[in-house]
Amino acid sequence: MLHRIFLAINLPEKTRKELLGYKEKWLKLPARWITPENLHVTLVFLGNTSDKELLEVQRIAREIAAKHKQFSFFLQKIAYGPSEKQPRMIWTKGTMSKELLSLQKDLAGALGYQEERPFSLHITLARLNEWEFRMIEPEERPEVNEEISLKIPVSSLQVMESRLKRTGAQYSVIESIPLSP
Repeated sequence: MLHRIFLAINLPEKTRKELLGYKEKWLKLPARWITPENLHVTLVFLGNTSDKELLEVQRIAREIAAKHKQFSFFLQKIAYGPSEKQPRMIWTKGTMSKELLSLQKDLAGALGYQEERPFSLHITLARLNEWEFRMIEPEERPEVNEEISLKIPVSSLQVMESRLKRTGAQYSVIESIPLSP
């Protein structure tokens, strides 16, 4: 059986609620907001993975997690993404801590994952209905440019599965792996 697998950092519940509270500011935008339980930072997206490969991914993730200490990173801005000229989503971006970058690079390297673009710290909050969004005159589009300051503690990483549904992707935790204290 194939699984759509990715490695991620899930957010604390308090942070999820705070981030999705901003939804009230942009109710008029044609957007589908992410459910609180689906808010995460993707470290490595592996895609279709067999049962046997999944066991190896979990083993490697445990090995890497044991070599990394717990850390924190900061989220600093909510904006349109990935570009302001052609936005497809609303996301929050943050400051890349050396610990986060090191964890991501170690996981990607050990899993033989080559990313097309460099890793960037972001969390998707909503996906825009692009057709409806383009129908709004540019000068009438709400500005999405909110400065925030959220410290995110990281004590574990998660091996996640993504199942595609008509209502959007549904994520479930296969294994939560603690980082070194």
